[in-house]
Amino acid sequence: MANLHEPSSEQAPTDNTPSAETTAPGAPAFSPLYQQIKTLILRSLQAGEWKPGDVIPSELELAAKFKVSQGTVRKAIDELATDNLLVRRQGKGTFVATHAEQHIQYRFLRLRQDDEQTEDKAPAERHIIECRRSRGPAEVARQLDLRGGDSLIQIRRVLAFSGTPAILEDIWLPGGPFKGLTQETLAADRRPMYAFFETEFGVRMVRAEEKIKAVAADAESAALLGVEPGHPLLSVERLAFTYNDVPIELRRGLYRTETRHYHNDLS
Repeated sequence: MANLHEPSSEQAPTDNTPSAETTAPGAPAFSPLYQQIKTLILRSLQAGEWKPGDVIPSELELAAKFKVSQGTVRKAIDELATDNLLVRRQGKGTFVATHAEQHIQYRFLRLRQDDEQTEDKAPAERHIIECRRSRGPAEVARQLDLRGGDSLIQIRRVLAFSGTPAILEDIWLPGGPFKGLTQETLAADRRPMYAFFETEFGVRMVRAEEKIKAVAADAESAALLGVEPGHPLLSVERLAFTYNDVPIELRRGLYRTETRHYHNDLS
């Protein structure tokens, strides 16, 4: 990895000052120095140099590695922590964020009890209806940046709380990164799905885009969710991305909301 040298004091720039001499290979030209450090750290995360749950080198070690100030490294790490890619732990260091952590496990599961006093203590019960490889619909391949003939994995499952079906999900994944994923391996693992993907396949979901609308249950979804056809449901379509904004999962969920609501923290 190339070393980055900060400008001399004679030039009196700040970490936000663009400089041709401080452009990292592959980083945008004239980008602030801390952004270049952020890009280099992201490359290490994407390459698996530091895996989810691992502690990364200290700010001093990274500053020495990149030949920049500790403040520059700190600003890059601050942004990565804000992006939920790194987690600071007082007195312990900075760690690669992982979906295996209790407070992150359900970051993307937003269905909450209306009555906070009866919030679910146990994880959702999962019933895998199918997990198969297929060519998939062209519009799904397009959203995942795949060619029409590329292999897709399609998963259908129902999530239930206290025995009551609550969510019906159809999930599509690119076949390449998920070699060996079968209905049996998926059903046997009790971790949240994103923690399973992260540990077994080295794929981490780092952000998602969602579209939400109200729909009526058709006969098939009504039967699987235990409601009458025409019952109102919340439809949530999510496109999830891994590092460098690579689309890695398309998920379409139908949510029952008689006693639950979809919670989104916009802070």
